[in-house]
Amino acid sequence: MIKESEPRSLGVPAPQARLRFGTELHEIGGGPRRRLLVLDDAPAFELSFFCGTCPFLFRRLEGANERLSLEDMQDQLTSALADPDDGGVIEAFGALLPEGEYLPLLLEVEPRLVVPGAEGDYFSGEQVTAWGVDQFWGLPQYPHTPYYRTFQTAVDADAHLYEFVVPMVPPTWNERERVEEYVRLMEQGTVPTAVSISTLDVCQSALGLADDPAAHWGLTHFLLDGHHKLEAAATAGRPVRLLSLLALGESLAGADDAARLPALRAQPRSARTTGT
Repeated sequence: MIKESEPRSLGVPAPQARLRFGTELHEIGGGPRRRLLVLDDAPAFELSFFCGTCPFLFRRLEGANERLSLEDMQDQLTSALADPDDGGVIEAFGALLPEGEYLPLLLEVEPRLVVPGAEGDYFSGEQVTAWGVDQFWGLPQYPHTPYYRTFQTAVDADAHLYEFVVPMVPPTWNERERVEEYVRLMEQGTVPTAVSISTLDVCQSALGLADDPAAHWGLTHFLLDGHHKLEAAATAGRPVRLLSLLALGESLAGADDAARLPALRAQPRSARTTGT
């Protein structure tokens, strides 16, 4: 945790926002409506279900097909921001987002790239311990994207915080030359900055089948800028800074939970792993 700012109103009216949160239209005879992150009117990610007892989730959909970097912000983001308000970055990226209350957090992360189903995958590890496998499919949840794990810590005896950075496009879409350029810069001591829109979802299994009864706090950062930086940091074993714009009104967490997040994120990282 580098620094937090005060919650603030950001964004533009939803029809003008490139990103927005939504719920799919209900089809007659269909299942429960999905909670979505939408990019340019196309569903980009399915998010945790509203009930709070279903498994935590981010699942990439067909609409997640574009990075949202801003060319005029690249100079400010090539090095480490010292304050969330430096250089007008919040206002610039806020113009991509829907109107709402956001909590800006400036974090330092050391990303580790995870492939679904492989070692370190939350969905086939810690989540299975808490919820078991999907009751219909008989398989773990599948996020349809590689992602980065960055931090986790105990909230209290009955809850644990897990942090994820999720790219809008998979690392295989990144330009190799740019990744290698950032690796060189990081090896010389540069700490670049990425930007995300983020959610905090608090989910707890109600099935009574799990070995882990604790609530899972899922802090998910959906990358707006920084796809090449995160891959380079994971490759080089180096840190990056992350300016997180936490969407307070779109998270499955109460105001008291969100207010605890800066202090929790400043705690030492835990080594809790209950996976495969």
